[in-house]
Amino acid sequence: MTVNYDKIKDDLYLAVNQEWLDQAVIPDDKPSTGGFITLSDGIEELLMQDTADMAAGDLALTNKEQEAFVAYYKQAMDFDQRNQLAGEPLKPYLDRILSLTNIADLQTLAVEWTLKGLTLPFSIGISADMKNTDVFALYIDAPSTILPDTTYYEDGNPVAEQLLAVYSSMSNDVLGLLGYDEAQASALVEKAMAFDKAIVPHVLSAEVLADYTIIYNPRTMDEVEAYHDTFSFKQLLNTLTHQDVDKVIVQQPKYFEALASLLTDETFENLKAWMLIKTANGATGLLSEDLRQAGAQYQLALSGSPKAQEAKKAAYYRAVGMYDQVIGDYYGKKYFGPQARQDVREMVVQMIDIYKERLKNNDWLSQATIEQAITKLDAIDILIGYPDTYPEVYTRLVIDEAKPFFENTLDLVAILAQDELDQWNGPVDRKRWGMSADTVNAYYNPYANLICFPAAILQAPFYSLEQTRSENYGGIGAVIAHEISHAFDNNGAKFDERGNLNDWWTEEDLRQFEDKAQAMINLWDGIEIHGGKVNGKLTVSENIADSGGLTAAIQAAKREDDADLQALFINWARIWCQKARDQYLSLLLTIDVHSPNPLRANMAPRSMPEFYDAFDIQPEDPMYLAEDQRVIIW
Repeated sequence: MTVNYDKIKDDLYLAVNQEWLDQAVIPDDKPSTGGFITLSDGIEELLMQDTADMAAGDLALTNKEQEAFVAYYKQAMDFDQRNQLAGEPLKPYLDRILSLTNIADLQTLAVEWTLKGLTLPFSIGISADMKNTDVFALYIDAPSTILPDTTYYEDGNPVAEQLLAVYSSMSNDVLGLLGYDEAQASALVEKAMAFDKAIVPHVLSAEVLADYTIIYNPRTMDEVEAYHDTFSFKQLLNTLTHQDVDKVIVQQPKYFEALASLLTDETFENLKAWMLIKTANGATGLLSEDLRQAGAQYQLALSGSPKAQEAKKAAYYRAVGMYDQVIGDYYGKKYFGPQARQDVREMVVQMIDIYKERLKNNDWLSQATIEQAITKLDAIDILIGYPDTYPEVYTRLVIDEAKPFFENTLDLVAILAQDELDQWNGPVDRKRWGMSADTVNAYYNPYANLICFPAAILQAPFYSLEQTRSENYGGIGAVIAHEISHAFDNNGAKFDERGNLNDWWTEEDLRQFEDKAQAMINLWDGIEIHGGKVNGKLTVSENIADSGGLTAAIQAAKREDDADLQALFINWARIWCQKARDQYLSLLLTIDVHSPNPLRANMAPRSMPEFYDAFDIQPEDPMYLAEDQRVIIW
């Protein structure tokens, strides 16, 4: 891409990406393209071809897990059988929902429905106990609403009415294809929408949940049992875990405190309709092509995409999604080189060292807090490329070829769910990857104090042995430091070196940090873009991480003999290139903890003195930010 250096003072993002933006075409089945998505598209094409070659016998399989994956993939690709069966595999499940007569019946159904991932008015899972991250705890959560966030339901939101109309129309179409007559379908949809509306006041918004420590609400089993007079969580959880559960983490207490009024004899028919509609819509991707297309309409409305994925691509993603670690292992070992792995590891270690230096030179933290922060940095685990092994449960994901694709899918989901639940109260595997190696992303896990960089992100423009060191610092270097910064953002700062929720800051240091975090919120809040405004509170953790990441990357680059900070900032802007549909951009403004890409490219540099020096930015230039408005925390 050609960089328009004359325009950098006006808009770094557009100066770097305008030529690409003018030429880029968003695929019909996607809401956006560019940056991360472009790399994902390349991996998609590569692995779709490899998977087809595996299925055709043209590519050798090296273990039984790959054989099971190919068998499942072949079932996903057997469109003749799926179209012939149409909705028949799903109908017994819908009939069972309709046959429910009371909450006691729901109790009986709940074990199987939990394991098979079917719709219930709550969800159950395990994660590390935030205050003892060596051990798995049980978590229960509220269900999701039909609209993407509770804020959509506020009075005067015209988008909400449009989206609910699409959801209603889609649900009626799906039920029609499943054999329900028009009157029956319409009545079920109306009741489902009524139940959805009833739960909205009791669930949290994305903005509130952006502080993820808010979900840590330990309750005794007796307290959880008291949420409902006739539905027994104790019975359900004891059955699922095969143990006597004594404690549960309730992610949204407000919802469960209202459960007795939401699940009553009077609301039971609405609950049933809601379960049926969400189960039917959620299953369409596993059934015939007409049902898959019908069931995609709501997501298309949310994303603005004109078409659903083609059938073969959707089948591929279904298979890969089930065997993600198996395929990640294959991708990492085949396509990721040891030289890159070592080079990136050295960059991670270097970034951690830079953070230590910056902490030692910090002028607003006490020595006690600095020492504890350095202890946390020293304890960070680093995962790069791909794991050496994947969890044993994948050896048990074997399909029954006599069963249809839909049934096999539910069976595999149940194996994974039971394996997860069996780990309750047991030790946490801190080395277990949360992403497969073929994922174009990276993450920091505050509960384990580790950072992970899958093989798929370690390619240009983020990283390449053919790029200059400065370009790599502007790409993967800043991403690495971004993830390290999450250890000290408004969420990560609450966890210690073992990943435990622990107040390790002095009172005065914490007050100063909160003031700085509020300054970051103020800097971003209300910026107008994409027909809406940035929510500074929703995006603060990612904005802190972007700022800290870029600052550390600059410091690392400046140590190089051939440092080129112009190249660093240009590649920083390049990795955020994105072309997206209006509907999708509007959705992200509401629910995404990340700020819009153009702002990610422009805002962090505007607080960096090196940016002003590199491009001679002056007060009259649009990219100039007054010094008293600049925010750098780390």
